[in-house]
Order: sequence, then structure tokens, then C-alpha cells
Amino acid sequence: MRSAGAGRAQPRLGAACGFFRGSAGPGAGAEMRPLLGLLLVFVGCTFALYLLSTRLPRGRPLGSGEDTAGRSLWFPSDLAELRELSEVLREYRKEHQAYVFLLFCSAYLYKQGFAIPGSSFLNILAGALFGPWLGLLLCCVLTSVGATCCYLLSSVFGKQLVVSYFPDKVSLLQRKVEENRNSLFFFLLFLRLFPMTPNWFLNLSAPILNIPIVHFFFSVLIGLVPYNFICVQTGSILSTLTSLDALFSWETVFKLLAIALVALVPGTLIKKFSQKDLHLNEISNANHLTSRKDT
Repeated sequence: MRSAGAGRAQPRLGAACGFFRGSAGPGAGAEMRPLLGLLLVFVGCTFALYLLSTRLPRGRPLGSGEDTAGRSLWFPSDLAELRELSEVLREYRKEHQAYVFLLFCSAYLYKQGFAIPGSSFLNILAGALFGPWLGLLLCCVLTSVGATCCYLLSSVFGKQLVVSYFPDKVSLLQRKVEENRNSLFFFLLFLRLFPMTPNWFLNLSAPILNIPIVHFFFSVLIGLVPYNFICVQTGSILSTLTSLDALFSWETVFKLLAIALVALVPGTLIKKFSQKDLHLNEISNANHLTSRKDT
């Protein structure tokens, strides 16, 4: 049976899609305002982060040798760059601990707020810079705050864009949210622990689905703890290795195995609850079909 909330969602989605398709009408200028506003916010934040990463307080030089002399900080794109950046920041942190903390938080919120992939590298970097437990706490808080910033940006600037580009996905997710409205928080936890839809899309579409911001914040804070735990603990372990051979030592293997087992516990509990109380079949089948088409 279709729920009443799902029935009401269709006119809203249809109206939004029609609004974007009629780009030749007199309201075409109004259609561009959210996009221009989002672009201005993005450019402003990018410029602020650029200044923060290039106008560094005087101290130890960033790295050593000709390749790193005078180089500004950068987002890592692979493990080699991540290890290099970790060494640079740990050396610089000896004299400017507060500035490294501010820079890391700003970079993390920038990526999360604008739904830019690559937060896993920053989680690993947090473990290398701040240790396993402070790094975990920091990543959990920053993930929640950054995702909430993405929620707010989508609410102010991006609703019509998201509905226009992903009408079917939004419509499907809207129906599942309405079906699980009585257990909404656990449904959101399930989506974070077992991401049948990408986290960035859930962040962008949450305002359209009328998900309360408090439910959204705490579902991110709790639901992504296992993922953050694995990444941060891995970064903490990798930062202590002196050679590649040490990565395959029994001590390191047992540590990584223990981390994986601990991270499975909350997911198993939520999955057990979801099998009894949540309606998930349709969204699971739809995402399976989507993955089949992508391949």
C-alpha cells in the first residue's frame, strides 16, 4: 500500500521537475539564483581554505628537499601522498599545533559540506596526526557537522537541483522514508551503516525528504562511527610503521582484524532490528538493479 506521505510527495517532486524543465519562461532568472548563490558560497569557501593553506605561520619548512620546498598543503589523492602529507603536518605541528588543528577541521568541513569525495583519506590522516581516540572523536564530530552543513546548503540552494537531476532516486527514497517514519532514526542509522544509497546523496536529499535536522545530525554521528573507527585506527597504525614489511607483521594483522570485528558489532545489531521493523525490500532491489545497469 502507498502511504499518504508518499502520495503527497509525488506532486512536490513533479512540480519541482516541471519547474526546471520550463527554463524558457519568465522565471528563468529565479531558477538560476540558487545555483549562483551556491557557486558564490563555494568560491568563497575555496578561497578561504586556499589562504589558510598557503599563508602559514612561520616555523619549520614544509617538508625537505627541492620537491617540497615552498610547497603549499594539498588534498591527498593516494596513500603515498597521504603519508607524505602526514609527515609534513606532524613536523609542522610541533610548533603550530593549534593551526594544524584549525587547518584540518577546515579542510574536513569543506569536503563534507560540498559533498566532495575523499573523506576516507582525511580520516586516516586524523589517526596519524591526532592518535586513535582523539582522531576518532574529531572525525565523528566533523563528519556530523560537515554533513549538516551539506544539509543546510541543499535546503537553501540545492533542492530544485537535486530533484531535477535525480527525480527517480528522490521519489524512491521519499517513499521509503514515509514507510519508515515511525522508526525514522533507526532507518537513517541503517542507511549509514549499510549505505544502499551514497552518503553524499543522502546528505543532499535529506531536506527534500523532510528529515528533521536533529535526527539527521545524530544518525550521522552514530551511524558512521564504525567507518570512522576503521579509517582512524588504520591511520594510527600506519603512522607507526617504518617499512612495508612491518605492515604484514602478525601484530599489525591482528590489530587490523580486531578493528574490523569491533566495527561489525553495531552494524549487526542494527541489521537485526531492521529485519523486523524496517521496510527495505524495494530500495534494496532498486539499488541492485541500478548497480547491474552501471556494470
